[in-house]
Amino acid sequence: MNRFHLDATDIARIAVFAAIVAALGLPGGFSVFGTVPITAQTLGVMLAGAVLGPWRGALSMVVLLALVALGLPLLSGGRGGLGAFVGPSAGYLFGWIAGAAVIGAIVHAGPRLTRWRTVLGILVGGIPVIYAVGIPVQALVTRLPLEATALQSLVFLPGDLVKVALAAAITITLARAYPRAFRTAPSASTPAPATAAEATGERARHPVP
Repeated sequence: MNRFHLDATDIARIAVFAAIVAALGLPGGFSVFGTVPITAQTLGVMLAGAVLGPWRGALSMVVLLALVALGLPLLSGGRGGLGAFVGPSAGYLFGWIAGAAVIGAIVHAGPRLTRWRTVLGILVGGIPVIYAVGIPVQALVTRLPLEATALQSLVFLPGDLVKVALAAAITITLARAYPRAFRTAPSASTPAPATAAEATGERARHPVP
């Protein structure tokens, strides 16, 4: 039960990562085939899952998309409103939720963060999981064959691989510099260290070997 408890800190962190994804859309994007734009926002999705964990990361994307549905222009190019969920990129938006959840589940699968699991989680959740949701919806909306749509979507791959590398590097650096940012349990169940030795152990909870 406590695993799914939200305290004020959790809510703030969820809001921050929703804002990060929105901010990454400010530069806008560009479309190669005139359908789904290439943007930097997937980088924020990757970071949300890696830092917040599976369900908090997914919830941050739900919050973002709920605000978009209400009309806030938080997607690349200042897009917002319900129209964003019926266009060719709609599947990728819902894929953000699944991607953040999968990234968080893999990255936080063990008692501490590791390099290989961080890279693997961001790679799997950030590319094939999002594509698996986005490509079929794009094919349905554009009325193109699934194979042709998947082939077109390969144009996203080089940029997404760069985003995976950036997200992994940022996550590992943050884990070393500020491990408390990666807490996945509510503060009420994590008492403050009472001694210097416990404080040292707390700082080393999430080392990245």
